[in-house]
Amino acid sequence: MTTREGRRVQAGRRAAAGGRATAGDHAGDRSESQLAELSRRFPSRAPEADWPATGQRRGDVLARLLASPFTASGDSQQSSRRIGLTKLVHWLEEQPGRTWQQRWMASGADAAGNLGWRELAGTWLRDTGWATVNPRTDFIALGRGMLPLISGDVIRPSLAWLLTPEAPKNLAAEMARSRDPGGFATLAALARTDPASAATKDLAVRRIAAILAAKGGTIAGITVGDCLELLAGLADGGGSTSPYFYQLLHALGVFPPAAPPTVRAFKTPGQLTVEQLVDRYPIACQPVRALIIDYLRERQPAVDHATLRSLSRALAGLFWHDLELHHPGIGSLRLEPGVAAAWKHRVTVKTVRAAGPAGQVTESIAPRHDGMNTLAMVRAFYLDIAQWAAGDPARWGPWAVPCPIRDEEMSRKKERSHRKSRMDQRTRERLPVLPALVTAVDAARSKTAQTLAAAQATGPGQEFTAAGQMLRRPVMTRHGTSAKVWAEDPATRRRRDLTLEEHRAFWAWAAVQVLRLTGIRIEELAELSHHSFVQYRDPATSELVPLLQIAPSKTDTERLLVIAPELADVLSAVICRIRGADGAVPLVVAYDIHERVWNPPMPLLFQRQIGIEHRPIPIHGIRALLNAALAGTGLTGASGNPLTFTPHDFRRLFITEAVLNGMPPHIAQLVAGHADIRATMGYKAVYPEEVINAHRAFIARRRATRPSEEYRVPTEEEWEQFLGHFERRKLALGDCGRAWGTSCPHEHSCVRCPLLRVDPAQRPRLEGIRDNLTARIGEAEREGWAGEAEGLKISLDAAQHKLAQLDQRARRAATVHLGMPGPADTAGRVLTAPARPSQPAEPS
Repeated sequence: MTTREGRRVQAGRRAAAGGRATAGDHAGDRSESQLAELSRRFPSRAPEADWPATGQRRGDVLARLLASPFTASGDSQQSSRRIGLTKLVHWLEEQPGRTWQQRWMASGADAAGNLGWRELAGTWLRDTGWATVNPRTDFIALGRGMLPLISGDVIRPSLAWLLTPEAPKNLAAEMARSRDPGGFATLAALARTDPASAATKDLAVRRIAAILAAKGGTIAGITVGDCLELLAGLADGGGSTSPYFYQLLHALGVFPPAAPPTVRAFKTPGQLTVEQLVDRYPIACQPVRALIIDYLRERQPAVDHATLRSLSRALAGLFWHDLELHHPGIGSLRLEPGVAAAWKHRVTVKTVRAAGPAGQVTESIAPRHDGMNTLAMVRAFYLDIAQWAAGDPARWGPWAVPCPIRDEEMSRKKERSHRKSRMDQRTRERLPVLPALVTAVDAARSKTAQTLAAAQATGPGQEFTAAGQMLRRPVMTRHGTSAKVWAEDPATRRRRDLTLEEHRAFWAWAAVQVLRLTGIRIEELAELSHHSFVQYRDPATSELVPLLQIAPSKTDTERLLVIAPELADVLSAVICRIRGADGAVPLVVAYDIHERVWNPPMPLLFQRQIGIEHRPIPIHGIRALLNAALAGTGLTGASGNPLTFTPHDFRRLFITEAVLNGMPPHIAQLVAGHADIRATMGYKAVYPEEVINAHRAFIARRRATRPSEEYRVPTEEEWEQFLGHFERRKLALGDCGRAWGTSCPHEHSCVRCPLLRVDPAQRPRLEGIRDNLTARIGEAEREGWAGEAEGLKISLDAAQHKLAQLDQRARRAATVHLGMPGPADTAGRVLTAPARPSQPAEPS
């Protein structure tokens, strides 16, 4: 499909949907449905109609709220609060209702918002003579009088009223002083251990105070549903939707064990039903839509959710939806040859546009990387229906038609060969620089750790030297409120987060070491936990062998790897880093991006602390750490561009190095967790060293079959004669390329000889010979020397041919070299491979 066609496809999705929602609509629907599901599991507290404080008489309310702990700190503020509270109580007493909450709602103040309610109260004050001369004085007094009414639980404004920007700014401090001093003190102590900014912490405390003001009670009584209701209100209001307040409450132990351990569970998409997967792509033909849904349901028990998503995308989107866009009204799986050929072309190739130096746009055809996979899934769709039709003809028989994708079209030998060649080249480029990468990440880890330790031992405002650099601890405006350690360059005053630098360096080192020493997949690395360590006792020697258990991932089979001493040091450093004060590894909750489910809490090894929450380092985070570490090494590839490593590159390097060092391929298959040994051998790169050794062995075998006289040691005379041959190859025009021991077949007529390699510096001499031959041919023709002229013409053609060769070599020298040696460049090249360590002889 071309780029223009792709834009037309996107533009036509809504029109072709026939009123059905598109993929973008379902993304929002999934978030709302998931939040609704959580709200059903964790309902919020329903608004109470009556409670003791709201049913008190006016005198009792004033007496309680004008006494400690509701009094203001200064006399002037307390006086203003007393005036405002008295006027508010008299205004609300005039409203209909039995309780103060009923009167508050009946007055319209809650619906009017934080500015409108003051206008309502001010109008009543002016009408009844309660207003002062200065309206600003009443405005301030009413705001101060509202605080004790809310903190004293006399009225409970709605969350919408409390979340407006004009809400009382000192509500959290008032709640901490009068409603729940112990709860807010514990909350403040917990927040002090968090490296989050002071603004984030203050906002979280205000959110918690808003929940108490709207629902009543103390911090210990807040429920998950209350938080969900607040988050929904924040989303509707368009303000800051930071969920940090939930993490603070969860860390306090307020919620029950069944509560989501992280607020991220409120926002991550869950698994979609088969209907939702198919309806991401608008399909006009309802029978085909129903067929695809039935087919996916039939396949669903045997595949994971990621595969199910891929199948739905291929069948509903790339196959049938594409056919409907290009052939409106199509309603049968039996495709015409032209229709099938056009679709296969669109799905396997794409048009690539590139701008030239003059601004012109050129188009070229390039294969799609996933085109063959799409063909394979559609072909399986046809063949499965044909096979199922034999067992259930009533259900599948009407759809059993010939498959438009022939078997020979699925031959992927050439594609696999090209992919294998690309992967082998990546391995050959990266294996030699792997020691340099390991050294670089280890040096970065040591350097950042030393710098952080030196900064922690230095007071604010003082300079220190670490890892060869002079830094200074800055004086923070709120020192002690953040767990991060900052430093700045005294010359440029540029600040650096030393805590973050050390964190990135350590985990980049850990990821590189574990990946290269185990060869595990990135998904398996992210799932390593404290439970992965097991031990095996050798029955013969009673020796304990530490093992690393790899959880089932791609092949759904677990495996055990022996923990080498070097790997043991790395894993020990990781555990010492993440272990809590009680000696246990914290439990973290990880989100499976493929299955789109939250896993149960586990003591994962690759985890970090963000604020007060322990989170796993996700797969994309590990990739980012590797990229950042590589950027700092300065390693480059053969093209001169920075060298990149993917996590899977370490797996290929591990298998290649293991097989090259003598590990049997079938053992490497078990270590790598491959179901087929051909996959293991596909990961192993063929090195030139293997080719060289095999060629040497071939020569040795050939020599064994030849007469021994041919391989005697040459005498001194023969050796001097051999060396003298190369000295006698030097000619006036260049070098002679005849073989050793052969005579000149042209009787030293070098211009005619094809073995003459002309020196470019001798071009003027050759041009002089050409001009001389031209003049002599003219003379011979004038004198009638036909035989002489014929011989000279042969020499002239040879001279012109030699000049043409020089021109060709000159053009070749001016061409950009792509690194692909030609046959002429390979002569005399010597490839020296690094010596391999000798292997101990196997016992006979």
